[in-house]
Amino acid sequence: MAQAELNVEIRENTGKGAARQLRAAGLVPAVVYGKDMEPTAITVEPKALEQAIASDAGWNTLLTLKGAPAVEGKVVVLKDLDLHAIRRTMVCADFHAIDLQKKVNFMVPVHTVGTSIGEKEGGTLQLIRHELEVVCLPTAIPQSIEIEVAALTIGDVVHVNEVVVPEGVEILHDVNFTVITVKGHKEEVEETEEGEEAAEGVEAVAAAE
Repeated sequence: MAQAELNVEIRENTGKGAARQLRAAGLVPAVVYGKDMEPTAITVEPKALEQAIASDAGWNTLLTLKGAPAVEGKVVVLKDLDLHAIRRTMVCADFHAIDLQKKVNFMVPVHTVGTSIGEKEGGTLQLIRHELEVVCLPTAIPQSIEIEVAALTIGDVVHVNEVVVPEGVEILHDVNFTVITVKGHKEEVEETEEGEEAAEGVEAVAAAE
């Protein structure tokens, strides 16, 4: 669990014009929302937000808001962050206020651990799902879901129901989808040869006509 404090200010004026003025002044317009509270317009300094979510937990960092009486002490997570298409500067942000005693859905990155047997034999390990949705208490958010791959050989597949997570954390899924697979060069060669044979067959038919 990663935690940080974030200084914010209440935003009195809203609308596109006011938001442009704030961005011109080097601030980011944002909103705090959550259950049993009215959405609250705030501003935050972009560098302060960058530093607050700079840990490995990223957006899952628990942020305690400071400086604005209306949201003082609220614990939030960054829920959305719009960036300028060209300059990549922050345009606006949304923060979700959470109850530390209630389970919440989070997206957690997947990391592989070790080098698979299949890779050592010339195959390729493919991470199909880079993130998995989990439900847990905010204080139990794993920074990442680590999957040991050393024993995987070419052709092996890791499905979501095989992924081990810490106690108190549950991966949400309706379908037992693939998370990791190891493919070999042989499969690629066979696919290429089949494609070439099919193409040659088409050419032969065309020539005969």
